[in-house]
Amino acid sequence: MKFIFHIKLVLISIVFIGFNAAHAQSYEKFFDAVEFDRPEVVYALLQRGFDPNTPSPELQPALTLALQKGALKVAEILIAWPSVQVNRLNPNDESPLMLAALKGQTRLAEQLIARGADVNKTGWTPLHYAATGGHPDLIRLLLEHHAYIDAESPNGTTPLMMAAYYGGPRVTKLLLEEGADPRLKNQKNLSALDFAYSGPHREAYEYIQAFLRERRP
Repeated sequence: MKFIFHIKLVLISIVFIGFNAAHAQSYEKFFDAVEFDRPEVVYALLQRGFDPNTPSPELQPALTLALQKGALKVAEILIAWPSVQVNRLNPNDESPLMLAALKGQTRLAEQLIARGADVNKTGWTPLHYAATGGHPDLIRLLLEHHAYIDAESPNGTTPLMMAAYYGGPRVTKLLLEEGADPRLKNQKNLSALDFAYSGPHREAYEYIQAFLRERRP
């Protein structure tokens, strides 16, 4: 009887080890496929039951990793996969929609919003990222879906401030026209005009200056 029980334990151990080895192999294959944009591999593993919300070794959700790496075919599959958590954040507190906004991926951003992606995430928002990347189409899309135009980051920085320093004159002008307030200041007492003055886009500085002159009482 003890001998039979021992054999059963051995068999269970072999099955368990084999299962873990197979899972580890799937894990490695999955994240290699995400990084190198191999949608057929990702799709096959998802169909076999691999959890798309499993974090990478760096704790990146597969969807944010795909967007960071420019693996757009994989990103599209993941966005469409029913169990994917489209608002899951990476270790830098970034959502998939934020990364799509930063990279100028309007079509993927539309798909994310259709899946329920949070347009007004707390802290740094997709609109901050769209303004930083200088993508007017993304800004319009987010505003159409009720993004708060003067959203404040944890240090009080607004999308207009990011546009003025990083995004350039085109998105700075767009945000001003859409109602962004250039008089707001962040925790360092800096306004959008200050950002533009210290940044590389002289035309953005001129747009804000002209806007403030026109509205001066």
